[in-house]
Amino acid sequence: MKNVIEAPITAFMLNHFKHFNAASLVDAAQAYEAQLAAGHKMMITLAGAMSTAELGKSLAEMIRQDKVHIITCTGANLEEDVFNLVAHNHYKRIPGYRDLSPQDEQELLDQHFNRVTDTCIPEEEAMRRIEGHLYQAWKQADEQGDRFFPHEYFYKILLSEELKDKYQIDPKDSWLLAAAEKNLPIIVPGWEDSTCGNFFASYCINQEMKPFTMKSGIEYMMYLSNWYRKEAGKKGIGFFQIGGGIAGDFPICVVPMLHQDLELTDTPMWSYFCQISDSTTSYGSYSGAVPNEKITWGKLAVDTPKFVIESDATIVAPLIFAYLLGW
Repeated sequence: MKNVIEAPITAFMLNHFKHFNAASLVDAAQAYEAQLAAGHKMMITLAGAMSTAELGKSLAEMIRQDKVHIITCTGANLEEDVFNLVAHNHYKRIPGYRDLSPQDEQELLDQHFNRVTDTCIPEEEAMRRIEGHLYQAWKQADEQGDRFFPHEYFYKILLSEELKDKYQIDPKDSWLLAAAEKNLPIIVPGWEDSTCGNFFASYCINQEMKPFTMKSGIEYMMYLSNWYRKEAGKKGIGFFQIGGGIAGDFPICVVPMLHQDLELTDTPMWSYFCQISDSTTSYGSYSGAVPNEKITWGKLAVDTPKFVIESDATIVAPLIFAYLLGW
């Protein structure tokens, strides 16, 4: 049992989160903790705008304390953690975003702000500031005939410390920097639809670089399949999904692929599944599907611990991480 006297957030949760989604949150956190205690490794998937929501304030410490062993994220979450790292002071928050008119939105664009709900990312200070550093890393690899994954280029510029004089937050709150320092495996399916993916595509269109320089989504799946086979052992890997979309759909498919397409039938199923979601099942949403549906696709087993927390991930994920960190 946790020493709740020294963990006030955990104590509050255990005392008050007794029913409904709150109870599911505690159940999922305790089952996650049990997975770690039993020696399972854990994947966390990041959809939505979790990096702009500053999830790094808790996720970075999860990485440092070895409570997450691999991350799958969208290209947006990959880059937006670094945007926040170097341009936080230039962000604009708009609490009344629901009242914005189309003209208000145009004025934000004219000021080079790109809005994510109530938070506006400054194009010049964030995106363009990073672009030059990535360009140099991409160009060097291109000229040398080297190839790397999207996240590896970010690791390169972070670990070189070339951005260090530009930091505008405490670097301990950057989850990608924590991941780079651990050389944590990261899977980034569909990276091309991100801002930096668009940058790279434009250089390829202008024939400044070759698409070959960037490893692909197929290669990410190959990498993940090898990682899963090596790390799962006979136990399996836990799957903690924040939001839906490609960040969750891409990696969870590795198990049925190993079973059905490669006929590696001794591969263990995912050993734990939890999703934080507000997607609606009845609309035919993959993201909103109840976990039992995944049994029919060969992704989860009948006895896999399964949890769905239908709530706001920006509230729920930090609370679960706080529980796991003993805060």
